[in-house]
Amino acid sequence: MSSYDVIVIGSGPGGYVAAIRCAQLGLKTACVEGRETLGGTCLNVGCIPSKALLHASHMLHEAEHNFAEMGLKGKSPSVDWKQMLTYKQSTVDSNTKGIEFLFKKNKIDWLKGWGSVPEAGKVKVGDEVHEAKNIIIATGSEPSSLPGVEVDEKVVVTSTGALELGKVPKKLVVIGAGVIGLELGSVYARLGSEVTVVEFLDAVTPGMDPEVQKVFQRMLKKQGLEFIMGAAVQKTEASKTKAKVHYKLRKDDSEHVLDADVVLVATGRKPVHDGLGIDPLGVELTKRGQIAVDKNWQTSAKGIYAIGDVIEGPMLAHKAEDEGMAVAEVIAGKHGHVNYGVIPGVIYTHPEVANVGETEATLKEAGRAYKVGKFSFMGNARAKAVFAGDGFVKILADKETDRILGAHIIGPGAGDLIHEVCVAMEFGASAQDLAMTCHAHPTYSEAVREAALACGDGPIHM
Repeated sequence: MSSYDVIVIGSGPGGYVAAIRCAQLGLKTACVEGRETLGGTCLNVGCIPSKALLHASHMLHEAEHNFAEMGLKGKSPSVDWKQMLTYKQSTVDSNTKGIEFLFKKNKIDWLKGWGSVPEAGKVKVGDEVHEAKNIIIATGSEPSSLPGVEVDEKVVVTSTGALELGKVPKKLVVIGAGVIGLELGSVYARLGSEVTVVEFLDAVTPGMDPEVQKVFQRMLKKQGLEFIMGAAVQKTEASKTKAKVHYKLRKDDSEHVLDADVVLVATGRKPVHDGLGIDPLGVELTKRGQIAVDKNWQTSAKGIYAIGDVIEGPMLAHKAEDEGMAVAEVIAGKHGHVNYGVIPGVIYTHPEVANVGETEATLKEAGRAYKVGKFSFMGNARAKAVFAGDGFVKILADKETDRILGAHIIGPGAGDLIHEVCVAMEFGASAQDLAMTCHAHPTYSEAVREAALACGDGPIHM
């Protein structure tokens, strides 16, 4: 029987980061993973492969729509779908092998197989039982579906199946207008699919800034995506090569049917903890089926911790990573910290969408006095030079103190630009602090400074 200071169950962004940090802090560490490769959903069938396809399809879009105007003449490239999938997989492989290298470098044992917790202080993997002073559950999440929608990962698929389709579908129906549905929907729209997004609510990307939602949906429609909003999917019917999606409009209860070659079910994700055997140990769950933890990420069972998608909070890889580092610090006797008020969200479409902190809706609901600084990318020289002048930066600041409360960006490089605001918020900066910071010209980041200036006397270039 092997003995460890820490055993981490799950090697996704939360799990592998927790394992590495534990090892760095001098704790004898092992990580349990049943996949053939490390990295969890994110590296294998989520964040990384989808970004590869987003990049490839965006390059095709640039060739078809913008190359000629720049003086790059010639026939637009055709799509070799098989090679595109090979490129995607090579991207995945390089990342998962990188995690293997980091495990070896930090002397972390990979316990290959699916883990369970038969009793406190013990983790079973296959037929072997290992002792652990501390156990971290980082088992992540899996796609959720709807009643009447049966997933076969061939015709009716989740994001996992959508990354491995045999060919580009002529007609794709996406159920759900959240991050996953819009990212993958935009990939296939660029590759030539007729994409229809069916959403139960009246706005895309629920929870985001309402102005961003409207502008974002309008931009995606220009790219060819069709939207049916306020629609409740009743069921899907699938044959070997086709499917039908039955839905009912909420406004009048009228019933409709959509034909599709492929249906992508993108209705969110749910935590995975079945099979761990944690119920008899007294591990409590929330009403939503997540593992309940205290401020130190410890469950109701002493010595058992949980992080990432399996606990409350946004299901984001970087949130799990932060929790992984923090829980390692706690176990090592240090102080772990995660600022949940400064966790950015990003949608990697084109243009990208990013947000952090409060929205106007949440501030109004809380009755807080705030001011808005906004700047359009049409006033940004760098953005206009690369056909990316659509979108804007919006900064929300406290009306009295000028402290930055949140930011919302839709435009080029939004996923990178948002971190300037995140750092500012972490330091408790004011909009004026951002406005007084010199930004290189010409860069996209100047739009962030201009939005900060707009919280005061006004922007310069608009």
